[in-house]
Amino acid sequence: MANNPLQQYFRQPKIFVSLPSQGIYYTPGTINGDPTRLPVFGMTGMDEILFKTPDALLSGESTAKVINSCCPAITDPWQVSTVDLDLLLSAIRIATFGNELAIGHKCSKCGTEHDYNIDLTRFIEHYSTCEFDNRVVLDDLAVIIKPLNYKQNTDFSLRNFAIQQKLYQINQLSDTAEQQQASSKLFEELTELRNDIFTAQIESIDTGKTVVTQREFIEEWVNNVDLDIVDRVRDHIEKNQKQWIPPAQTVKCDACGHEDRVLIELDQSNFFGKA
Repeated sequence: MANNPLQQYFRQPKIFVSLPSQGIYYTPGTINGDPTRLPVFGMTGMDEILFKTPDALLSGESTAKVINSCCPAITDPWQVSTVDLDLLLSAIRIATFGNELAIGHKCSKCGTEHDYNIDLTRFIEHYSTCEFDNRVVLDDLAVIIKPLNYKQNTDFSLRNFAIQQKLYQINQLSDTAEQQQASSKLFEELTELRNDIFTAQIESIDTGKTVVTQREFIEEWVNNVDLDIVDRVRDHIEKNQKQWIPPAQTVKCDACGHEDRVLIELDQSNFFGKA
C-alpha cells in the first residue's frame, strides 16, 4: 500500500510525561517504550465526539478510546493505573487545547462571578511529585497494596451507580415494610462492593515466612481479621489516594480583591471542552 501523501500532516506528540507509577503496575507489554518519557498526542475530532457521548462516558469506553488514540504507547488503556489516569488526562488536555483551563468561580465574599485561567502544567508537576507507598506494616506481617487499574475502577463505579439507581427507586416505594426490606438487601450489596474494592487493592501479604498472593486466601483474611487491622490498611490506602487530589488553586476577585482557594475536578464531561 502506497504511503499517504498527507502523512506529513499527521499528529505529532505535543508533550512527554513521566508516569507516577513508572509502569510498575502494568502487565508486560502494556507500555511500549519508556514510561518516564511517554509521548502524548492531541485529540482528533472523533476523540472529542467520544467525550460528548453520555453512554460512552458512563461505561468508561470514551476515556479508554481517547487514551488509546492520544497515548498509543499504552497498548491497553484499560490497564492504566489510577495513579496515572489524571496525569494522562491533564496531558491530553494540554496537548489538545494548550496549558490553560478556563473555570468559573463566584467570590465567597462579594458574590461576584469571574472566569479564571488555570495553568494545567501545575497539575503535571504535582503528579510528578506523588509517590505510591505500597507497603503497610502490621506488627508481624506486611500488606502489599496496589492501585486499581482503569478497568477495575470503572467496573466498581458502574456497580455503585447501579446500587444508587436502585436506592432511588426504593425511596419511591409507598409501602414502608417493603421499602425497609429492599433497603436492607441493598445495603448488603453496598457493603459487598466496598469490601471488593478494598480486597482488590491488596496485592499480597507477607507473613515473614511466606508471601501470600492467592486471591481466595487474601479474601478469607479480610473477612476474618480484626477490624482495627482492616482500618489501618484502609487508612493507608486513603492516605495514598489523597496525594493525587489536584492541589487547590488561588484565585483573586477583581471586584473586592478577596482570594479564594478553588479545587479543580477532572470531570471528563466538561474537562475536554475548549478553553
